Amino acid sequence: MPTTTELFDRLALALRDRLIDEAFAGRATTPQELIDREAGSLAPGDRRRLTAMVEVLTRGLGPLEPLLADPEVDEILVSGLAPIWVERHGRLVRTDAHFADDAQLREAIERLLQPVGRRVDEAQPLCDTRLPDGSCVNVVLPPLALDGPAIAIRRFRPRGFSAQELVAGGAWTPAALDLLRAAVRGRLNILVCGATGSGKTTTLAALLGLLPSGERVVTIEDTAELRLELEHAVRLETRPANVEGRGEVTIRTLVRNALRMRPDRIVVGEVRGAEALDMLSAMATGHDGSLGTIHAGSAAGAIERLETLALMAGVGLPHAAVRGQVRAAIDLVVVVRRDPDGARRLIEIGEVPEPASEEGAVRPLYALRDGRPVVRAPLRERVVQGLVLGLR
Repeated sequence: MPTTTELFDRLALALRDRLIDEAFAGRATTPQELIDREAGSLAPGDRRRLTAMVEVLTRGLGPLEPLLADPEVDEILVSGLAPIWVERHGRLVRTDAHFADDAQLREAIERLLQPVGRRVDEAQPLCDTRLPDGSCVNVVLPPLALDGPAIAIRRFRPRGFSAQELVAGGAWTPAALDLLRAAVRGRLNILVCGATGSGKTTTLAALLGLLPSGERVVTIEDTAELRLELEHAVRLETRPANVEGRGEVTIRTLVRNALRMRPDRIVVGEVRGAEALDMLSAMATGHDGSLGTIHAGSAAGAIERLETLALMAGVGLPHAAVRGQVRAAIDLVVVVRRDPDGARRLIEIGEVPEPASEEGAVRPLYALRDGRPVVRAPLRERVVQGLVLGLR
């Protein structure tokens, strides 16, 4: 026996189809007029609810429409016809919204990807792209997605948080800001690490906001997420292969090309493959002050992962040589974390000693202990120079 919700879903879909048929027949009818005519026996409250559902369906994205219009929703997660989950203020929340049937879900996917000229089908069941408003979308179709088509939409603010806003919100401490401002002014190479959704991109954008004016910055991203307010920035984004398997432009290609664009600083949105070696080469050969992000849970783990990715370049370098290049290129590792309550915080800054040093891979420079910052004296002369510049 269908539930009341299921009956409303079916009725809304039927009325949506009737509305479309009348539009093609040249009869302009509003959802309100149609429902008053076809379902006038319903209670006023039910008619209002049904009108809202038909209006949403008519716009093309079904139950995604009100979620996309909600400024407090940061992520939207769809798994088949199950209830849709969203992230608000760092926490996942289950909603009452869901797709009524597979046809409605497939139609929403097509309309979602249409503005950017992308599509998914049995031949290409995966799609990772950016919408015109900057939102990042990932779509997975069956049989890869076992419970029906899966959609993940990550939304972004029109502008990123500044470092001062992160301090005011409790994500950074004033001590961390002072240290990172000095590191940026001292032109140290900085690697930001953390888990998915921990705030790596937000932290990277805030660090870029600390740059001196007039510097030329080239950003390279797989899917453009950075929101920048810089005077002189060039934003590059990778391109997937077309249906014939041609035309792909990788992060590695863009990193190499960026070296010919007279950058003051190179920014790699996320290091995840063999491009790590090209980024390290750029950092170690004169492009001081460059930045990037990587998936890792600690500063030491970030350095180890970077070494592994650099070895994937397949150029035959021994591990010891790659390790030395990593230590020559990276100066600081910034660790961010998302707490169980959804809050995102900068919890650690590690300093990578020079290759000639006998110290370990990372030396703790800053840590958040029981909510209080612990800061140690920096080894890098350029950190000290940056601190001095900050005092002038």
